[in-house]
Amino acid sequence: MLFWLTFILIITGLFWINQETIQKNYTRLASRFTAQSRGAVAETPPPAEIPPAPETAPAAPPAETSAAPLRPASPTAPPGAAPAERPPPATTVPAAPEQRPATEPARDRSIYFTQIDKDGVILRSKASRKIPSSDSPMLDSLTALLQGPTAEEQRRGLVSLIPAGSRILSATVRGNTAYISFSEEFQYNTYGVEGYAAQLKQIVWTATEFSTVQDVQILIEGRRVDYLGEGIWIGSPLSRDEL
Repeated sequence: MLFWLTFILIITGLFWINQETIQKNYTRLASRFTAQSRGAVAETPPPAEIPPAPETAPAAPPAETSAAPLRPASPTAPPGAAPAERPPPATTVPAAPEQRPATEPARDRSIYFTQIDKDGVILRSKASRKIPSSDSPMLDSLTALLQGPTAEEQRRGLVSLIPAGSRILSATVRGNTAYISFSEEFQYNTYGVEGYAAQLKQIVWTATEFSTVQDVQILIEGRRVDYLGEGIWIGSPLSRDEL
């Protein structure tokens, strides 16, 4: 107890002796604290004056252009909606090729029949037909020949001695020779030797009407045979001079 009393007296005495110095230090510290508090508040500088914008010349009107028509803007789909399907691109349909007429203009063709005079002599007789043109004019003429004479030609006395049922299986031209293949019916003529000779004349003279054909090789079912019927030679190409 005595110790603490002595300590308090010593402290009080020191404070009393240094009272003036302590007061000066306190005043100095209080002034410094006040100055620091005032300096912490930043003074806001006055706003800077904005210079007026320089006067500019009025913008020149845009040059007139021939603008393409504006397309309407596509509507915007609402959020979450499924995107609209785009239409398929237009396809250009190519122009249809020019169609050729189903039948070509008919041309006059000469075909040969026979005619029997009052004495029974078999004569060669020429007939003119209008036959549609094609890539095989010789075959067209021979086909018309096998169809026989028309009613008007029959009134003129024209007949065909080519055996009924005869058919052309093929007809080609190699060099100046026409190779014509007939069905088996072509081999049987009921008019005998004169009938065989007449049917060959009808074929050979009709085929050689075309300038590219000089003679005809007769074939039966695609095969070359030596004789037709009763000893009529057909083993080599036949011309008009040989009949």
